[in-house]
Amino acid sequence: MPETSEPRPEGEQPRSIRLTDPRALRAYAHPLRMTLVGLLRSSGPFTATKAAELTGESVANCSYHLRTLAKYGLVEEAPGGKGREKPWRATARYTEWPGYSEDATVAEAADALSAAAVQRYFEGVVQAIGNRHALPKEWREAENFSDSVLYLTPEELRELGERMGELLQSYEGRESPSRRPEGARAVSVLRIAYLDRNIPDSQEEE
Repeated sequence: MPETSEPRPEGEQPRSIRLTDPRALRAYAHPLRMTLVGLLRSSGPFTATKAAELTGESVANCSYHLRTLAKYGLVEEAPGGKGREKPWRATARYTEWPGYSEDATVAEAADALSAAAVQRYFEGVVQAIGNRHALPKEWREAENFSDSVLYLTPEELRELGERMGELLQSYEGRESPSRRPEGARAVSVLRIAYLDRNIPDSQEEE
């Protein structure tokens, strides 16, 4: 079963949920399920009917996928609602899964989920670039599309990720509009760092 990375304070959503069960990893890799969880985190709680409006899918299809997500602890029923129109909410603000596992089944499922997530990320990036012409000048100038090639040890790469995570956490906790500075908008920040095997390793000349 999935587990939250930290206990849930009264009335507050946990920061993250960690998936380690291969069945949960495979279930979450479905594009619509990732979309539903993302929407619930940004715009929830909402019902399957509202989910259908937001995604263009049928109510029955959204209802099925929401129940599947609930089975693996990624969403849960929210208070309120009448009859079948029950609202759903995400159980955490982020989802984590293993980057490495000795269990081949877990490793395979985790890699498949990572690949599905990356595809979803970059579909969003391509869409954002296509819509940039409609953004105000200050947002176009502030957006960042860049890359870097660094020569790092595994320890340095891990440290880099931790430092970037700490920097981003300083801007978290703004889910409520009352906690946001004036002019704040939702910004997706991607952190992807991988060993690039397309670049030959350079050797020092003797």
